[in-house]
Amino acid sequence: MRAADQIALPLDWPPGSDDSRFIVGEPNQAAFDHFQRWSMWPVRATILTGPRRSGRSLLARSFVARVGGRLFDDAQRHDEEALFHAWNQAQESGRPLVLVADSAPPAWEPSLPDLRTRLAVTPVIAIQPPDDALFAALIQRLFADRGLHLPTEALRYVVMRVARDYWTAERVVEAIDRFAIAERARLSIPTVRRALVSAGLIDGAAQ
Repeated sequence: MRAADQIALPLDWPPGSDDSRFIVGEPNQAAFDHFQRWSMWPVRATILTGPRRSGRSLLARSFVARVGGRLFDDAQRHDEEALFHAWNQAQESGRPLVLVADSAPPAWEPSLPDLRTRLAVTPVIAIQPPDDALFAALIQRLFADRGLHLPTEALRYVVMRVARDYWTAERVVEAIDRFAIAERARLSIPTVRRALVSAGLIDGAAQ
């Protein structure tokens, strides 16, 4: 298994501006591997689900760019006839179709019967909520995007105290960066604590 903070991409994927941003960890390993083994899919289509901001669209875009496939992001909001014809075209052409959606059947239940039938036989793969390791790696990457490094002790403090989800990782980095700039403070545990309390991300009683 790859370390959660390793930026991992298949060697035969051409480099692109988005590719290196997908961090592989336990919560998304199955999804990553699923696209590596696309030749084994029972049909030339797949449904990718997962929390928003989890990198699901990034993973799908990288895949379709590599293999010449087609992507429908927020698929449940697209015209059902268009999805139906895209599914059929994928089978005829051999170029895979990826449908990124908030949920998969039966939670996603199109009104078009022919589309429901096709989705019923389409494999589904999900990105899971982040574990501690992936959450920490995401925060590190987001700080690095700003040219900053959060010390290990401060990073551990954050991971142990805030809600662990993909949206929160972005809110944490924004809150700490803004607070540190406003206070002209270094990225220490006291600074981090005050920033998170100020942003309402942890309770003021937290130590």
